[in-house]
Amino acid sequence: MVIGYAMTEKQGGSDLRETQTTARFSHTGDYHGAVAHWYELTGHKWFCSVPQSDGFFTLGKVNGGVTCFFLPRTLPDGSFNRFFVQRLKDKAGNRSNASSEVEYAGTLAIRVGEEGHGIREILSHAHLTRLDFAVGSAGLMRQALTLALQHTTTRSAFGTSIAERPMMLNVLADMAVEVEAATLFALRVAKATDGMDRGDEHERLLARVATPAAKFFNCSRAPAIANEALQCHGGNGFIEENPMARLYREAPLNSVWEGTANMMCMDVRRAMQRTPETRDALLAEWQKLAGQDARFDRLVTHTGRLIDAALADEYLARPMTEAIARTIQGAELLQHSTAEVTTAFFNTRCAAAGSDWGSHFGTMGANVSADAARRIVQRADVFG
Repeated sequence: MVIGYAMTEKQGGSDLRETQTTARFSHTGDYHGAVAHWYELTGHKWFCSVPQSDGFFTLGKVNGGVTCFFLPRTLPDGSFNRFFVQRLKDKAGNRSNASSEVEYAGTLAIRVGEEGHGIREILSHAHLTRLDFAVGSAGLMRQALTLALQHTTTRSAFGTSIAERPMMLNVLADMAVEVEAATLFALRVAKATDGMDRGDEHERLLARVATPAAKFFNCSRAPAIANEALQCHGGNGFIEENPMARLYREAPLNSVWEGTANMMCMDVRRAMQRTPETRDALLAEWQKLAGQDARFDRLVTHTGRLIDAALADEYLARPMTEAIARTIQGAELLQHSTAEVTTAFFNTRCAAAGSDWGSHFGTMGANVSADAARRIVQRADVFG
């Protein structure tokens, strides 16, 4: 079985409260041995990915309350449900995965959860899909880096391999630090999700706030890595027969699916406002490493202050979420990476104002030596 989602409507976008699809109770009947409450849906969905799926989770209003439904493509009597694909979207990328507009007209669907509690029900699914995108973006970044390493280490120019040229060395090492930090971040959230399933309260609270933070940060960094990796190939990277062209088109999409960057930052802030224990779980996670590295201690202090400020003012939600992401990355690097990678991370991403690290990859300054950069690239190339 392949299960899809059809929630977004053109007048609402990310605001699912604006759902205009209506649902009217039809009957109660059996569905594969279970009692099902069937409703008739009428409405239009602006985005429905994988429209060939066997069934969909979707939303409709019952007496004004947004409610969650499961819409099977095939009904119990073997007939096809009234599920009408209006057109396929002509997307910039992700072309091997169809996205469509669909119409409901007397379409039968089974209520999931209580009437009027649809958004809460859908959001309970979102944790895993957001984790998927955080992990997927880390994987996309790793693939882009691997392709860049393969090209630059095997192509010669000006008497050496491209990877041995000093500026390219800086670029590759800078990218490698970013990719490793993103990977460890995604794996830490995955570990928290596993712990949540085992009933670990600390992991549950950490997962609640770290998942949207990881989805925001990793998905937003993937296009920057893809852009730099494409440049490592030169013009060949922009040619369709090169896999970089597809990665370049694919990279921005994960930041849009399951909520844009602003939506994720709003969710991080909302989680800490509604459940203050999530903030405590973050601080407890970092407190375990207190005293191991003065740069990390300073980062924790800075992030704690920014959290307090952002909870009082939504304007600061994005810098707060980025700080949370960088602090989790720093904690994971301290525990699982090498001294060269960790030092480069703290001396660039987490340095005080006045650092000579710029806004582009390859701008690590004198506080990350060429020898250290070379070892970082060698580490990344081995893992590739």
